Amino acid sequence: MKKQILGLVAAGAIALSACGTGGGTTPAPTDDATGGGGKENVTLTWWHNSNNEPGKGFYEQAAAAYEADHPGVTITISAMQHEDMGTKLEAAWQSGDTPDIYMERGGGELADKVKVGLVKDLTENSADTIAKLGGAVSGWQVDGKTYSLPFSLGVVGFWYNKDLFAQAGVTEAPATWDDMYAAIDKLKAAGIEPISVGAGDKWPAAHYWYYFALRACPGDVLDNAVTSLDFSDQCFLTAGEQLEKLIAAEPFNSGFLTTPAQSGPTSASGLLATGKVAMELAGHWEPGVMQGLTEDGKGLGDATGWFAFPSFEGQLGDPTSALGGGDAWGLPADAPDAAVEFVNYLLSDEVQKGFAENDMGLPTNPSASQYVSDPALATLLEVRDNAARVQLYFDTAFGTSVGGAMNDAIALMFAGKASPQDIVAATQAAADAEK
Repeated sequence: MKKQILGLVAAGAIALSACGTGGGTTPAPTDDATGGGGKENVTLTWWHNSNNEPGKGFYEQAAAAYEADHPGVTITISAMQHEDMGTKLEAAWQSGDTPDIYMERGGGELADKVKVGLVKDLTENSADTIAKLGGAVSGWQVDGKTYSLPFSLGVVGFWYNKDLFAQAGVTEAPATWDDMYAAIDKLKAAGIEPISVGAGDKWPAAHYWYYFALRACPGDVLDNAVTSLDFSDQCFLTAGEQLEKLIAAEPFNSGFLTTPAQSGPTSASGLLATGKVAMELAGHWEPGVMQGLTEDGKGLGDATGWFAFPSFEGQLGDPTSALGGGDAWGLPADAPDAAVEFVNYLLSDEVQKGFAENDMGLPTNPSASQYVSDPALATLLEVRDNAARVQLYFDTAFGTSVGGAMNDAIALMFAGKASPQDIVAATQAAADAEK
């Protein structure tokens, strides 16, 4: 990648806010991925959120190929729905019974784990992999050391159904919020629900406030907020005001306050995948998720479109800036060396090639970018690499306490129970408690 990801420079930040993925081809271990394992019998536990086909099968095949090349190594996989995995990981950290390989969120959460010695330093044993990934690993580094290996790194935007847009007479993807409100009106007039949002899981709703803040705030204000935890700038209020205006336009699916993000056909992703709504704000994982939520395994197929979060008049943020994050493989501090060797394999050229070919996300291994087959995902690669900044999801950047308070307040706004000032006040109060 051409640049490091911005958003939590001091703590080393970037990570997962959400995703389930798809995939299908069988990878084979390569010479640079084997690491010489298999000398002793060892069982590794691996947790991930690719719980739909073909992603679930892809990872099973990857593990089987590795086991075949490493006699004595057994890999036990748990594929979970994303939110369930997050809950179980929290419990695992508290009990001390953690998997050997897990999906690391990074950001303030990772930095907190590093402070108390919970996660494994991969700097030396994954040096070749880290060198191959380049600037992509910066988001999982703390004080110059690398604690997780990112396998997908992307940006959030609006995924939409081209056929429904055409049916409603929306001829161009919205570039501004004036365009967006016009599109919303046309979709409603055609009897089409414009946008699905999984507000029941909070984080999909929170992404709207994050993105409005990214548009409203200059980059230096956002950088300062990460280190100072100061949310007094007017742009944070502006973000809430813009979101309040959007909610008042009533663009969201029926029952959006209890709609889950990705689980099942009535989830926000499921509604988009099955043609029940016209668009959804989601990340690079969306094509893979939708494939797993349709009977034919194709998601929206050729009707899939994508556009960047629109700009609004008077914003101070760069219009090319994108909200984003990634998925990384992390290991607890006591994980065996065989687990390190296995995650190095997961970042190998061959596995990342299969990851890209099957639209599982945007690979971090530069050799795999050319194999991204979905045209919309290929567009995201260009957006990611040419963005003025890729801003880490705020809840991850600021850590559990501050991010949680922020998300709770944003959810209350969606329910009509919080104002723009309430979001800032709740976030600042949590931040002050952290200082």
